[in-house]
Amino acid sequence: MLGRAFRESLDRSVRAYQGFDLPDFDASDPAQVAAIFRQPWSALINCAAYTNVDGAEEHEQVAMRGNATAPGVLAEACQRAGIPLLHFSTDYVFAGSAECPYPVDAPMQPLGGYGRTKAAGEEAIRASGAQHLIVRTSWLYAPWANNFVRTMAKLTRDRPTLKVVDDQRGRPTSAEHLAKTALALLDRGATGTFHVTDGGECTWYEFTCVIAEKLGRTCTIAPCTTAEFPRPAPRPSYSVLDLSKTEALLGPMPDWRENLASVLARLEAL
Repeated sequence: MLGRAFRESLDRSVRAYQGFDLPDFDASDPAQVAAIFRQPWSALINCAAYTNVDGAEEHEQVAMRGNATAPGVLAEACQRAGIPLLHFSTDYVFAGSAECPYPVDAPMQPLGGYGRTKAAGEEAIRASGAQHLIVRTSWLYAPWANNFVRTMAKLTRDRPTLKVVDDQRGRPTSAEHLAKTALALLDRGATGTFHVTDGGECTWYEFTCVIAEKLGRTCTIAPCTTAEFPRPAPRPSYSVLDLSKTEALLGPMPDWRENLASVLARLEAL
């Protein structure tokens, strides 16, 4: 989802790049990573991750390879080459028990396997000594791929009623907005840790209601609690990320309703 957003953004700005992906390229393999560094690069953008939050509870070592080992290998290669690494992390590195937005320097206290592996990835990058830009984000969606917006667009079309969790609060993020904003940070030479999401905040229930409204759905949507839909991995109840550091450099982030409307107008076949 994010890799495609970057490709399209780079194509629009006519910037040369090369993409690598499984099964042809394994970013956790130092030999394969060393091979691609035979060419000169100005930066490396890592969009890859193990994002199956529930699957990480059972397969944490697999998730660790994608979310921590691979970023560490990439960071060490960037350090040797003297180029910056742009890497993406998540709101799941936090416990989700706060009552106000998490600043970038809040202590990482992940609740489950996915968050632990993403936190380990951040730590591996920082330990490498590489120039890096770690961008934490949340609730990613796009007109393509598997994501909450496309799922709800389909369910509100196909079902007369729907229950959606209303006790988890965060910030949705358009993958296209994330790619554009992260590139802007990279171009400005920003380093360290930043948060990038859409502006505003909501619950999953509120998010779904707006999706349905903008698509003209007649499905009845009811709020429910997390406890009504138990999942293998714990979810943070409050994971709103503080955007002030990013907005100080780039200005206000567009509201999630604005970005959502753009995405909904271009949804690929459901």
